[in-house]
Amino acid sequence: MTLSRRSIILSGITVAAAAALPRFAYAAAGTPKRLVFVIQRGAADGLAAVAPTGDPGFADARRALADESAGGAKLDAMFTLHPALATGATLFGAKQAHFAHAVATAYRDRSHFDGQNVLEGGGSRPYERDDGWVGRLLTLLPAAERDAIAIAPAVPLALRGSLPVGTYAPSRLPQADSDLIARLTALYADDALLRPLWDSAVKTQELASDIGGNNGRNGADLGKLAASLMLPADGARVMMVETGGWDTHSGQRGRLTAQLRGLDQLVGALQAGLGPAWTDTLVIVATEFGRTVEVNGTGGTDHGTASTAMFFGGGLEQGGKVSADWPGLTVAARQDGRDLKPTRSLESVIADAVAHHYALDPARVKKTLYPDV
Repeated sequence: MTLSRRSIILSGITVAAAAALPRFAYAAAGTPKRLVFVIQRGAADGLAAVAPTGDPGFADARRALADESAGGAKLDAMFTLHPALATGATLFGAKQAHFAHAVATAYRDRSHFDGQNVLEGGGSRPYERDDGWVGRLLTLLPAAERDAIAIAPAVPLALRGSLPVGTYAPSRLPQADSDLIARLTALYADDALLRPLWDSAVKTQELASDIGGNNGRNGADLGKLAASLMLPADGARVMMVETGGWDTHSGQRGRLTAQLRGLDQLVGALQAGLGPAWTDTLVIVATEFGRTVEVNGTGGTDHGTASTAMFFGGGLEQGGKVSADWPGLTVAARQDGRDLKPTRSLESVIADAVAHHYALDPARVKKTLYPDV
């Protein structure tokens, strides 16, 4: 049998596309409830995302970054949403977004690895647990609601536990640098059959390269992918999405805007992709800790303590509200004289949202998700 160059390339792309599909089975029965946990690795600046513009100390403390919120939606007399979160503002107006401010896990140091371990594991200190709060949540759900997956190269700690979960990371083009990709793109430009397949492969590579990295560029693609894995009747019902690039030690203004825009596009694409199922969906966005109140000498912020958790979905208990026991931003009111002081535990805020979403006993949820806190 004689194979043409065209048929060989087409076969290779077809095999690559098939390899990119998730290889796991879901339960046959469908269920309306869906939960998505989006982790912001790198310590996202909650003071910029949901700015306390009504606090008289905010502008003085933030100096060059005080106007980051200019043009953003006023959420109430105290807080203004970052303008990059346009979809978030729309959802807030529709009572489908809730922002919990001045919250933090039980962790009080400032190591990314240790902080993320506490956030995902749900323990009272780093490396206390080898399972995660989402993995433990699965044990409270009916069998039909336990199908879980992470858009990540490996199972993150948050999803580990006694029940099996899946992972899905789009295949990346092997050993292909930007010059080679550009040359092949030009080669297939006029080929009606191969060009769409090649464009799809390149887009898959770009998406894969952003998993666990900077989500500013491909947030919409991540949201579409997440929705496609959750929408089917036999699709995933619990999901974790990793985003990175939130460590804004320098040049925060432009970098954070891109990050928040990517997150906003992710949430928007997830809402659009799920359609009517959005009504029964809860999206939790959280980070390991916040950033300093004061701006550093390079136009950025350093590792802090309290931050903001975001909740999106069609059935939120506190939709259209910013919940905060606001501590103030004076030096005396800060954690260690430098950070936004936590006044509520992130663990309790997440547990309450999960209990309401699944109509479960809040005390039982808190004990299961955070048994050591």
